[in-house]
Amino acid sequence: MSPFSQRSIANETGHDFRTVKKYDEMDDFNEYVQRRKKTSKLEPYKPKIDEWLEEDKRVKAKQRHTARRIYRRLCEEYPDFPLSERTVRAYVRRKKKELYSNEGYLPLNHPGGEAQADFGHAQFIEKGKGTTLHYLNLSFPYSNGGYFQLFRGENLECLLEGLKNIFEHIGKVPRRIWFDNLSPVVKKILDGGEREVTEKFYRFCQHYGFEPVFCNPGRGNEKGNVENKVGYNRRNFFVPIPRIENLEDYNKKLLTLSEKDMERPHYQKGKNIKELFLEEKEKMLLLNEKPLDISRVQKAKTDKYGMLRFENNRYSVSPKHAETEVWLKIGASEIEILDEDYRVLVKHPRLYGHNLQSLNWYPYLETLSRRPRALKYTGFYRELPPIWQEYFESCDYQEKKNSLKLLVKMLRETDMETARRALEISQKSERCTAETIFLSYRRLIQEEPSPFETGNKVPRLQAYTTDFKEYDSLVGERK
Repeated sequence: MSPFSQRSIANETGHDFRTVKKYDEMDDFNEYVQRRKKTSKLEPYKPKIDEWLEEDKRVKAKQRHTARRIYRRLCEEYPDFPLSERTVRAYVRRKKKELYSNEGYLPLNHPGGEAQADFGHAQFIEKGKGTTLHYLNLSFPYSNGGYFQLFRGENLECLLEGLKNIFEHIGKVPRRIWFDNLSPVVKKILDGGEREVTEKFYRFCQHYGFEPVFCNPGRGNEKGNVENKVGYNRRNFFVPIPRIENLEDYNKKLLTLSEKDMERPHYQKGKNIKELFLEEKEKMLLLNEKPLDISRVQKAKTDKYGMLRFENNRYSVSPKHAETEVWLKIGASEIEILDEDYRVLVKHPRLYGHNLQSLNWYPYLETLSRRPRALKYTGFYRELPPIWQEYFESCDYQEKKNSLKLLVKMLRETDMETARRALEISQKSERCTAETIFLSYRRLIQEEPSPFETGNKVPRLQAYTTDFKEYDSLVGERK
């Protein structure tokens, strides 16, 4: 207590008596910060946001709400929603951290000789047309090396052909390969996490000897190395948009580019990636020297036009094989159609899309030659060179029939370019008919006899000069 009275202190200092009394009787002079309870305008909407985020825990990560999507839903469901996207984004970030705090990633130590596989897709210009193509990535987490191959789809044949191409290029096979649960590969997920795989994939694994490992459903991060490689390859190899003329040649080029890309330092290990990859190749399996045919065979039936349907697309066979059973030999980029004795009838590029058709008109030409009036209404007519279209327009019925039969013969023996040249030569004569076209064709395909070349072993003949004196003497005597 102060020796002065509270009243005298108040008079002396000029402070209010009650203020002096308060501080004279105070025994705790700690500073306390009074926290005001701040009420956010987002409070009424938080239960709804929390509800959506809780529901997200039961779906795959790629289909969960983003902060932007939540903001837009709030604006849709509450027309007078008063807050900005930034405010919503900050709350969603905090809430997601709270909900998924137990899903952090662990740094993994990858043993050498193992790989991870996954598909990506990007835009390309193939033969002048824009298209979306898919690329199989096989990455090696130990070295951070990798290879990739380009396809028109993500089916089993594309996967196996891509792996086979890479195995044969490096001359080794990884001991284990991590995969997603691709539907062409995994038929069923069994109790205990085991997978029932398709017969063709099982045979592929047995042939090359590697162990397939499958990620848990919805857990693509379990093969994070290849997930990163998918994006890396897209940014570094497919920008700007590549132009492709031949896919097979381009895939060979990609294998070379993949190796060139390994000539850079590893992001963590202080060594060159190529050097690390050579180290882990020593831990891989030897390549089975006998190549495996990755195509599969299945039955199909043609319709009355000699066409068949596969994967929602149509392929031509032949009129004489109408309404019969045939075999399909299905590869990643090609389909062969075989008869019941497994002889090849026709080959087609494999179509990727819906309601497309691949027509090979040559097997139909014999039938067409017996019905020449139908020629103009076929797709084959539109594929003919203009010179042949104009010629058929000028032909009468019999001449068109004879010329079609001749065209069938020429296409079987050579090609359309030779047939075009034969017609072009024939039209220079006085009268162009099937007979004159055939004569021009025979002259074109006849081989020129090669000139005789003498060698060093041919004996040299002594030159002989005729002496006409004897003849002159005889003529003189006669005179």
